[in-house]
Amino acid sequence: MSEDHYFTADPAAPFQRTAVRAEVWGHDLDLTSGSGVFANGRLDIGTSVLFRETEPPAGGRILDLGCGYGVIGLAICVAALSARVTAVDVNQRAVLLANENAAALGVTDRYVAVTPEQVPADEQYDEIWSNPPIRIGKAALHELLLTWLPRLAPGGRAVMVVGKNLGADSLQRWLGEQGYPTERHASAKGFRVLETRAATPTE
Repeated sequence: MSEDHYFTADPAAPFQRTAVRAEVWGHDLDLTSGSGVFANGRLDIGTSVLFRETEPPAGGRILDLGCGYGVIGLAICVAALSARVTAVDVNQRAVLLANENAAALGVTDRYVAVTPEQVPADEQYDEIWSNPPIRIGKAALHELLLTWLPRLAPGGRAVMVVGKNLGADSLQRWLGEQGYPTERHASAKGFRVLETRAATPTE
């Protein structure tokens, strides 16, 4: 069996598309997932908990971090008509699918999926939404979050769903220690929904 992972830049698994239907915040989304991409053929439990326990943002500049085939950012685009979403993933196949899904939903004027190096260095976001790739390992996850959380605009927030058994509570504490106040917004089905506030600038 291949050791390929969804967080590989160029998955080796043969590329096969799979339809996914999800109802999110009162909207039906018909999407396409694919082999070698996280949650192929389904809406994973963590992301479904994230949707069920939150309301969509009112609008603004949104980052979908680790977007997979795009469901979080696309749901935001459909539910919040003034939102502009940048979706980021290292997996090139995920980026392709997310952009195809945006085209199918007619939101390409407000949504783009890219790889991390394609994001302008000075771009800031009002909110970051993510089902982060915990399985990349703690050190890599911490590096990922410390790369993107500083891009939150003053007063901004990040909303993340993390499995309790995958270290959600220790991650919450660690984020606070890094200067990002983090509260547990909800807990369901073994997952925590965390809300992290932008760091307060020091004098």
